[in-house]
Amino acid sequence: MAARNSLDTEQDPRMIIGVREFDAPRERVFDAWTDPKHLAQWWGPNGFTTTTSAFDMRPGGIWRFVMHGPDGRDYQNRITFDEIVKPERISYHHDGGKDVEPVQFRTTVTFENLGGNRTRLTLRAQFPSAAERDRVIKEYGADKGMVQTLARLGEYLAKLTV
Repeated sequence: MAARNSLDTEQDPRMIIGVREFDAPRERVFDAWTDPKHLAQWWGPNGFTTTTSAFDMRPGGIWRFVMHGPDGRDYQNRITFDEIVKPERISYHHDGGKDVEPVQFRTTVTFENLGGNRTRLTLRAQFPSAAERDRVIKEYGADKGMVQTLARLGEYLAKLTV
């Protein structure tokens, strides 16, 4: 079955919402989000690679990583995990700062078991304001990046099932 996916920037002017269905069991999709060896294989838009320097998957734990752009630019990132409910939900926030990209948002990722080894993933990124969301879309291409990142996850999961 072809992947079903959508991107919603209309529902709430402060949010980017991405939905994608995968031909993979929920636990496998969740594991791909919670293990740095998996994340390194798919995280980021097309042409990007990711290097993780710290990964502490627990509430209050931090994931430090660099997204290496195809243009040679490095994007320093730090997210803090707020909630982990295996295999249903991950919540985290990116709080910007002097040592990382100046972007602030909160994200909740849900993993819904559709049966038949299929999973629907919903990613909701909420920004402090509509203006900040629009800036991140304009400067970073966050909307297209979300779609590409979820597509890369789908490609990676397909390889895991072979």
